[in-house]
Parts: sequence; structure tokens; C-alpha cells
Amino acid sequence: MIQTVIKRDGRVVGYNEEKIKAAIRKAMLQTELGEDEALIQRISDRIGMSGSERMTVEDIQDKVEFELMKSPRKEVAKRYIAYRDQRSIARRAKTRDMFLEIIEAKNNDITRENANMNTDSPAGMMMKFASETTKPFVDDYLLSPEAREAVAGGYIHIHDKDYYPTKSLTCVQHPLDKILKNGFVAGHGESRPAKRIETASIIACISMETAQNEMHGGQAIPAFDFYLAPFVRSSFVEEVKTIEGLQGVDLHHLYDVEIEDYVKKPLDGLTGDDRYVQHAVNRTASRVHQAMEAFIHNMNTIHSRGGNQVVFSSINYGTDTSAEGRCIIRELLNSTYEGVGNGATAIFPIQIWKKKRGVSYLPGDRNYDLYKLACKVTARRFFPNFVNLDASFNHHEKWRADDPQRYLYEIATMGCRTRVFENRYGEKTSVGRGNLSFTTINIVRLAIECMNIADREERISAFFRKLDYVLEVAARQLCDRYDFQKTALVKQFPLLMSRLWNGAESLDPTDTIESVINQGTLGIGFIGLAECLIALVGKHHGESDEAQQLGLKIVGHMRERVNEFSDRYQHNFSILATPAEGLSGKFTARDRKAFGEIPGVTDKIYYTNSNHVPVYYHCSPRHKAKIEAPYHELTRGGHIFYVEIDGDATHNPEAIADIVDLMDKYDIGYCSVNHNRNRCMDCGYEDAQAELDECPVCKSRNIDKLQRITGYLVGTTDRWNKAKLAELNDRIVHK
Repeated sequence: MIQTVIKRDGRVVGYNEEKIKAAIRKAMLQTELGEDEALIQRISDRIGMSGSERMTVEDIQDKVEFELMKSPRKEVAKRYIAYRDQRSIARRAKTRDMFLEIIEAKNNDITRENANMNTDSPAGMMMKFASETTKPFVDDYLLSPEAREAVAGGYIHIHDKDYYPTKSLTCVQHPLDKILKNGFVAGHGESRPAKRIETASIIACISMETAQNEMHGGQAIPAFDFYLAPFVRSSFVEEVKTIEGLQGVDLHHLYDVEIEDYVKKPLDGLTGDDRYVQHAVNRTASRVHQAMEAFIHNMNTIHSRGGNQVVFSSINYGTDTSAEGRCIIRELLNSTYEGVGNGATAIFPIQIWKKKRGVSYLPGDRNYDLYKLACKVTARRFFPNFVNLDASFNHHEKWRADDPQRYLYEIATMGCRTRVFENRYGEKTSVGRGNLSFTTINIVRLAIECMNIADREERISAFFRKLDYVLEVAARQLCDRYDFQKTALVKQFPLLMSRLWNGAESLDPTDTIESVINQGTLGIGFIGLAECLIALVGKHHGESDEAQQLGLKIVGHMRERVNEFSDRYQHNFSILATPAEGLSGKFTARDRKAFGEIPGVTDKIYYTNSNHVPVYYHCSPRHKAKIEAPYHELTRGGHIFYVEIDGDATHNPEAIADIVDLMDKYDIGYCSVNHNRNRCMDCGYEDAQAELDECPVCKSRNIDKLQRITGYLVGTTDRWNKAKLAELNDRIVHK
């Protein structure tokens, strides 16, 4: 006997036989004999009694067709089938309209879901066609009924759902040393081990580009300086050998000479070995600079995913104190400062400075001079961001300053915030690991549903009950996805599962990846803490200590639950401060439609990202840091702290250092600084004027602002969706 019905959008509703009767009656009215109420009732009774307890709409309609074909009124069956076809065509019309908007390169939330993707290009269009038609397949065939219902109800969002059927993983921190030492096979070509800095930088690009085509998230290098440093030395030796050939002298005793720093200096007054060494140093520094310049240029021009998207790439550096490592850092920063092309700011890779007391932060630290240079570069080019190795939750018990491989025990960040460090099923490290998949909870909707409960304690208790239920659904959905991912074969990910993922080198091409991927993480994210708190207690955490305490209780509770999930399901669950881009407006639009415009909650077309203080709230950087810092320890899956500063930051690198000092003071894990930067879209000219209407170089009026969207830069706001543009317009300077 039918009890419940699964609708096409995934919702589960009670069975209503009147809908069956109405559909049959409508078909009968289009025939000569008209209605037959007795037949309608018999068919309706037969279907209701013979069906399963839970059935889909399609299965019920199939039974209606079958019963009508058995009846004397076969002409009604034909009308009913025609009616079903018409309804199916009407539903497909939505897909048709969506496809036409992609074809016509319209600027909307579908084509602007990811600002790093050019959906106006043929490859970008093809990817959106595939993406939008794959998602319904996932809903219908790969999600459990409870997950489908939670998605349809606007309670959870499954990230990269279009990639779900591919079994791909989200992201990985590349152990680049394995590739540089051993080479790798990509497609029909084979890369040999690197011998010089130019080759090493190219292989680093190819590694990230190749892996990007095997994964749906970002690519990162956790210790860029450490990995490339050996090739500075080998290039130096090459230069010494060149001198030997030109001068006809034996200089093999200089191959291992100690070098304090690879800094260019004039040769005037130098003689003998001193002159030879400095000449080789000068030539090596120039080659490293060119290699770093090429690396940045390549990461902004090579494309992945069929040619519609530059590689979503990140590099971490700053703690290699060797002369060679410092050379990599220095020339990378210098190249970044100079810009690409006509001096434009490089969008990728996202660069991340590793801040470490005693190494790369305080006066007297070996890399303090490079830290000051990093602040100068950030003041002009937005990058590097800063990850705090001194944060209490970023320490590793095995880290030693004198360990040449200490980078294995340093936290490395990826993309706009992803953090992978703790590990229940292998070595605690960021290297050779990544996120497997993540799902975000709409905590604002849960709070809205409790708003009308007058008693404060009961209102909050009801919220936590709802939150617990949705957390359980999200955890089970992620486990289901993991069980699907683990059936993938090694040969489906030829680079990822041969050189990059920890433990994968022992697998054969026809093995599944099950035995190694559990070192990755499953992330449960959240969005709109500020709006959630306003719905529950009338104020957000930036303006009320009561709200702040409740906010910490909510996120702390989520953290406790994911720890329980880790024990229960035997996976690395973590809480993520979701970098909502396309999602920022999706949840809000649905909630506005369902609940109307609620002041402070749904009255804007976006929800505030994760645990951030709202972008429109006027406060100082210190206040913002004090409020947001405690959430970083709770969100081990990833987090970021933003500050907006005013004026031309190019002339004020001290302002960047002041923000990093806040990281140190308040135990913040990761941060970035936003400031004003205009860009001529025709010639690439940039400056920091408050308003720039005409380019002083080419006189073009095609001027855009270079801005950070969720942690990465976008060369033009033309690719931003409406919700993020609204958020951008609401951003205020923190002072």
C-alpha cells in the first residue's frame, strides 16, 4: 500500500489518490465517451493498494498507464500517455531555456557560478552543458532519498555535484620532489627528472595542470622553496662549468663552495675564485628570476579542463632558509611585483607566505628580509596571503628548525582556504593529501524556521535539534560519496595516483583507490553565521557578545559532531568555513522566496561567508580579528581572515605587516588583505586611484577593479555572479 511519494525534486510527500483521479479524469474528458467515475475509482484503488510503501511519481504514472491499457478505455490510456509527454516536454523546456542562455553567452548566475571559468568560450559552454545536465542525474541516481530531500529543501549544498559521477577528488598538495626526481608520464608524453631550475619550474606547472584535469578542485605545492632549491645549486654548478670551458681553468673545487646568498653584485674589484663565484651567482640569480617569471606566466596562461579555465593553483613558501631556497623566494617575489604582460597583477598561483617565529617573521630571523619583501609585494599585488605556522592549532610535534625536511611538518594552505593537516589514518602532514569532497549546511534556514518561537532558550534548543539532524544527513551523504569515490581505479587518475597521493605508488593501474584515499578529508561547511545569529538573537557576532558566544557554541557544536562522525564512520571529517561563491546567492534566493525579506537576514541577495563579520559592518581590523579568530581553531577544514584597507597600499607595506601582527596576536590561521587596484582591460595598466575612468596609457575607458572574490583574484568582475557583486559593493574599509 502506497504511503509516501518521492517527487521529481527529491521531496517526500504523503500519497494523495486525488491527484491520480484528477489526471485520469483530465484524460477522459478529451475522449468522446467522457468521464467514468466508477472506472476512475477502481483504477485508483488498485494502484493505491498494490503499490509499494514508498514510490516515485514516475513509477505511479507507469502503473496508471498499465491499468488504463488493461481497461476497456484504451483511448484514455493514449490521451494519458500524450498528457505525460506534454508535461515532460514542458519540464525539458527549462533545460532548453538554460542551454540557450549559455549559447547566447548571457551573464547570469548559471554562467557566472565560478569566476575563474570562461563560460563564454566553446570549451566553457561545453563544460556548462555537461555540468547542468549531470546534476539531475546525480539527484536521481546517486543520492539517497534523505540527501535528495535536504538538497531540494535548501538545507544542504553538495559542492562540485556535477563531478560526482566521475569519482574525482577535490584537491591535493603536490609532493613536487617526487616528480622532479623521478619524472612522470602525462598523456602520450614522458617527463624526465629535472636537472636545472628552468626545467624544474616548467615541470611544476605541468604537474598542476595535469592533476587539474584529474580533479574537481584546486592544486597546490606545499613547499615551493624547498622543492626548487636543489635546482638553484645545480644551475650554479652549470654556470661554474661554463666558466671552466670559457677560461680553460679547473674550478671543480667551487662546485660545493658555501654561498651566503644568491644576490647579484658588480664584479668590480673581484679577482680569482671570488670573481668566478660572484659571476656564477649573478648568472644563476638571473636564471632563477627568468624561471620564476616563466612559472607565473605559465600559471596564468596554460589551461585545463578542455581549455576553459586556468589552473586553480596555489604555492606555499617562506621557511627555507638555505641560500638556494632564499633565492627562489626572492626572485619569485620580485617577479610577482613586476607583474605579467604589460605589468598586470598575476591572478594565479595564489601565493601563501609561511609565517614562522624564528624563521620568517621577526627581526633577526634569517628570512625576515624576505618577509618584509613579501609585505611590499602584497601591498601591490594582493599576494602573497599569509598562513600562520605559529597558530596553536598549526603546530606539529615533529617540527625541528634544523630538519632539512621540516616542510613535511608545516601546515600548507590551498586555494581560497582549504586546510588539510591532522590525519587519523596516516602521517600528520599537508603533503600528498587533500580534501575528498565537501557539503555545506544552510544554517540560516534552520534559524529562520525557529524565529517564531517566543522563548529564547526553546528557540535555540529547536535550532540545535534541526542542526543535529542536518549534520547527520550531511555526514551520511559524504560517506555515500566516499563509498562511490573509493571504487575508482588507479588508471583513472594517472598522475594523482602514481606520484602525488600518499601511498599510491604501491598500487597497480587496475587496483581501486580505496586503500589510500581515507587519508583525505570529508568537509562539512556552513554559510551565513551572521544572518543565523540575527535570526536567533537579533544581532550578529560582530556587534554583540551574546551573539558571539552563541556563534562559538554553534560552530563548536558542529566541530564536536564531526569528531563523533570521524569515530563512527572512520573517516577524517572536518568543519570548513565554506568559501561560498555561487552558493552565496543560491541559498538566499530560495529562503527569500520561502520566508520573504527578513531585516538583517534575507534582505540582501547574499549570505555572509561562513563565520565572517558582515562586509557592511563598520569596525576596525583589530575588532574583526578578535571576533573571527576563535573560529579558526574550530574550522580545521579551512578558514580565512580578510581585511579591507584604504588608499594606495603600494606605498604602505607596513599596513600589511600590521595585519600579520594581528594574526600573531589573536591566533589566526590564515589571512589576506584586500585593497584598491584598478586595471585597464585593454592594455593591462594598473594603479590604485580611488576612481579611474580613463587609462593614462592607452586612453581606454574599459576600466575594471581587480578584486578578491573568495580567496582568489579575478581579472574582471564581469565574471562575478550577482550575489558576489552585491557583496563587493557592500564592502567597507576596516579602519
